[in-house]
Amino acid sequence: MQGTIKILDCTLRDGGQGLEAINNNGIITESFSEQDKENIIRSTRDAGIDIIEIGCMSSNSRGQEGYAIYNNVIDLSKSLPQERGQNQLYTGLFIDPDTPIESIPKASEDLVEGIRVILRYSQLQQSVDFCAMLADKGYKVFIQPMLTMRYTDDELKMLVSSANEMGAYALYFVDSFGYMTENDVDRFYNFYCEDLNPSINIGFHAHNNMDNAFINAKYFVDKLSDRNRIVDSCAFGMGQGAGNLQTEILVNYMNKHYGTSYGFDKILDVCEILEKFREEDMKTWGYTPLRFIPAIHNTAYKYATVMRSRFNMTLKEINMVLEKMPDELRHRYTEENLKNILGS
Repeated sequence: MQGTIKILDCTLRDGGQGLEAINNNGIITESFSEQDKENIIRSTRDAGIDIIEIGCMSSNSRGQEGYAIYNNVIDLSKSLPQERGQNQLYTGLFIDPDTPIESIPKASEDLVEGIRVILRYSQLQQSVDFCAMLADKGYKVFIQPMLTMRYTDDELKMLVSSANEMGAYALYFVDSFGYMTENDVDRFYNFYCEDLNPSINIGFHAHNNMDNAFINAKYFVDKLSDRNRIVDSCAFGMGQGAGNLQTEILVNYMNKHYGTSYGFDKILDVCEILEKFREEDMKTWGYTPLRFIPAIHNTAYKYATVMRSRFNMTLKEINMVLEKMPDELRHRYTEENLKNILGS
């Protein structure tokens, strides 16, 4: 059986969160204007991208619309284009599972059709329950276990079972820190295939800390062909930290090797919009040795960012600290964790 491949562009969502993160770190950049967001959505639509993520939602959001972060699904859905491409799906992402479910309206034509949910590892059952309640409201639910590499087999089996039970639209594996290899992609894919209902898409979200995003996505597309799959990407590779798989690279590859007809020039139009956010010293997003080092130690990239910006540590010094830090602190950056590993 030959499965289908869909591209999900998350430029506004992951790019917006990336802009928010670097501003929180003291690197002041522009945010998306309303015209930027409208033009990005229109060009991505006209390029024929299968799934378009127009932003994310958090019940704690206040005044963050410039980062495409909204307080609720109604506010987010105001960015939907009046004309939508045939068979295109629009989504938004919930950052956390804390939003009261009774405050979320039932799915309707006026709202995004799909909702993606970042699972909170420390509250895994609550996160999965939140996904199920969204499915009951009629949304196409994408289950996003951030940093999937930390999940045990038993936890992954629970996700597969839950996805089957709620009739999820997609179950993902997510390379949050950008250190997956082709072997990891193969392992997660085959693990899901064992028991996941064939009607549920398998999704892959790659980050580019080790410049492996396209290599891994190509393997996911070329070698794993018997299931319906979704590949995430962002124009210009925009995103948090080292950024994501580049939509323009994926579109070009799919058009040349799979006979698709995505509008490459339209994605280049999006790249033009994003030029103003891209700084010459690459502090905004993209591969740098500073973002590579945490990846080889399976560690949150923010540790290295703060060590560099606040303490002016050399790359070699950062590498030595991350090499020796306790494993239990690697997956989540906090100020307290940083003090512990620096001994201050």
